[in-house]
Formats: sequence, C-alpha cells, structure tokens
Amino acid sequence: MRVSYTETTYKNNIRKTIEHNLTTIKDTDRENNLINIYPQMEYQKLEGFGGAVTDSAGYVFSLLNEEQKSEMVNQYFSTENMAYNQVRIPIDSCDFSLEHYEADSDPDDTEFQKFSFARVEKYILPLLDAAEKAYGDKLDIMLSPWSTPAYMKTTGERNHGGKLKPEYRKRWAEYICRYIEEYRNRGYHVAKLTMQNEPKAVQTWDSCIYTAEEQKEFLRDYLWPSLKAHGLDDIGIYLWDHNKERVFEWAETIIDTETTSMIRGMAFHWYSGDHFEALRMIREKYPDKQLLLSEACIEYSKFSADDYLNNAQKYAHDMMGNLNEGMNTFLDWNLILNEEGGPNHVGNFCDAPYLFDRDSKELKESNILGYLWHFTHFLEPGAVRIGVSRYTDKLEVTAFEKDDKIIFVILNRTDEELTAHICLGEYCTEITVQPKSIGSGVMTEWK
Repeated sequence: MRVSYTETTYKNNIRKTIEHNLTTIKDTDRENNLINIYPQMEYQKLEGFGGAVTDSAGYVFSLLNEEQKSEMVNQYFSTENMAYNQVRIPIDSCDFSLEHYEADSDPDDTEFQKFSFARVEKYILPLLDAAEKAYGDKLDIMLSPWSTPAYMKTTGERNHGGKLKPEYRKRWAEYICRYIEEYRNRGYHVAKLTMQNEPKAVQTWDSCIYTAEEQKEFLRDYLWPSLKAHGLDDIGIYLWDHNKERVFEWAETIIDTETTSMIRGMAFHWYSGDHFEALRMIREKYPDKQLLLSEACIEYSKFSADDYLNNAQKYAHDMMGNLNEGMNTFLDWNLILNEEGGPNHVGNFCDAPYLFDRDSKELKESNILGYLWHFTHFLEPGAVRIGVSRYTDKLEVTAFEKDDKIIFVILNRTDEELTAHICLGEYCTEITVQPKSIGSGVMTEWK
C-alpha cells in the first residue's frame, strides 16, 4: 500500500503545505492511537463543491486585473486545483448586491414582456463565464430567491420579510420559471433550485417568510405544476435553505407521498451551530434525499475578521461533521469580496476565501481557502464516503473512496502534536499530526 499525506499549517498567518510519502507496514495487532478505515462500509456519494456568484462577487471580480482574474478562477474551478463544479446564484438581488434589483417590477406585466437580464449580465455573467472557462465545461447552477418582486409581497418592499400574497403565487412560480429559462436559453446549466433563502428570517435585507405548510402548498399547487408546464421538471428542488436546527422539522412537514417525487433534497446553512444530528436523522428517515449545504461564511457581526486560523478551522469542523452525517454537496457563499467584506447594500459584511484590497489592488487568499482546498482538491465528485473510527475526539476524520483510491482528511484544532496510526485492513502507517493543522491523505495499491 502507498500512502501520501499533504498537511497545511499557518504560522504568523503564512501558509505552509508539505507532502509526505509515508511508510506502511503489515500490522493487525496494534490497539492504541488508531484511526481505522473501513471501505466495506459505504454511505453517501459526493456530488461536489462550489461557491456563490453574487452581484457583489461579480462586481469585485470586475475590479481585478486580468492576471488576478485568471488566478482566482483557476484556483477555484480548474480541475488541477480546487475543482469547484457548481455555483449558487441569487434570483434578483440579495444582501450581497450593490443595490436592490428585479428582472421585472411591473405588476401589470403579466406576460413578463419587460423582463430584463441586464443586471445579471453586468456582473454575474462575466464571473460565471470566466469560471466555466477555467472549469472547461458547464457548471451546475443552483438558483435561490431572497425575495419575490416587491409588489407581490404583503409588505410591498424587498426588505424586512413579508409574505407572498396568495393572489401572486401562480405568477411567482412563473417568474421563477422565466428566470430558469433565461439562463438555459443562454446555454447555462441550471440544475438545482431552492424555493426561498432563509424562509424563517425577517432580515433588514431582501427576505420573504413562509411556514413549512405554506411552502409545501406553494410547491405542490403552484411551483411544480409551472415547472412541468415549462418542461423544467428535471430541476432538482431543495427544501428549507436555512440553518440546520429546523431542517428535520421542515422535511417531516413537507415530504409525504404526494410531494416526495418533487423534492430532490434538503438545503441548509450553518449559522446556528453544528446540529449534525439533524442531518443524520434526515439521512435515516429519507435515504433517497440529497443533503446540500447551500451557504456558509464568517459573519463579521459574530466573529472577528482577523481571527484567520480559527475562522478557517470553523469551516473545516463544519465540513467534517456534515460529510460524516451524509452531506452530498457543499456550496460556499461569496467567491470573492472586497477588503471590508462587501459590498453589501445593508452593511452585512462577511469574510470570503478571496478578498480584494481596493487601495493596494492586492488579491488576498484567506486561511479559509487553504482549508477548503484540502477537501475540494482531494475529494472528487462520485467519491463514496466510507467508514472510519478514531481514538480521540481531538482529531476529526472523514474518508472517501473512488476508483480504488482512498482519500482521508484529518483536522487537528488543538495545540498538541498528535500521533495516529492509520489502519486499513492488515496495513498500517504512522502520521504525526501537527498542532492546528489540516491534512489530506491518499491511499493506493491497498487491495
């Protein structure tokens, strides 16, 4: 058996990545400090990784010079680097937009004759096109609305929540279809859809609230019939698109014998904490449904902007827990923002893996990018999660197999140097896991 192990540490905020070729021995008697890998225990299949192409991300991307643009999209989307194969794009404006915008704001335009993609063309499509060029193929796109057009809501504005007026449910379903068709007619591959970003959150930015029962009714009686009528029922619909603490309840309320064929899976965010057990229960009760993290970022309102390493470790910890409880897809939030974590039209600033300093004109990688690389570079779409056991909770571990190659990722968030013996069948290899490190191992010729 051959084992290579690539480990990243950050000292004084400087990334150091080292690859080791490890020695393996035959050993079935060892008992202590073990991390066991069990390829005979198979779980979910990985669909891939990606990030969000927002109006703000597209705007900041437009400020880069050509060399910086190439560096960024190749790091994210080239199959030699992070190999992102998916993106999430808002339907109309969200908080990470320069301002509010809608493709059609006219309540009298029942046939969407005034529907305009001009704002999408300005900032979103150039970044999307560059990403697809770097990827070398079409990316899977997931669309998500933050708000209906203002005239369709009980509040008459995009911000501060409000509900979809009953008389506009059919038109809103048709509006979503019009958006999908606009992308598809231009040659883009819209593959996934969530019905509403954060349907329980009344935000100071674009937002619209639903109960689970209201969303079930909208899906069953309006959205799904419209998608079918337009030949768009191949779209994978994901419920919830909000924090994990209520994802199981929404699944139980909406998924039944009548709706299950309309639903591909559950989308979730991370802002309210781990709640990994909620994913496990969905996986157990609804084994045919996909689990997709649709948004994660470090919010500066909650976490320090300069706590670089801890912020990256939060990402890795969440990734580990989600993967080990059944996650199929991870979609990060903004691909790039400016140095203050914007622009954001309500000042809701956040971190991103790439930040662009508008004064120095420098494109900066955050520690988050280095940590995400350890998952996205090594774990390929189609890989199947396999069983692991570990001797200590000081190390977080996940493992996948594809094409007779086993990939494992180890996270050490402690200040201790820890020794682990990675065991696969009759083979063992010893690893010294550095303090505050993340590492990815590749095992070949193990059969």
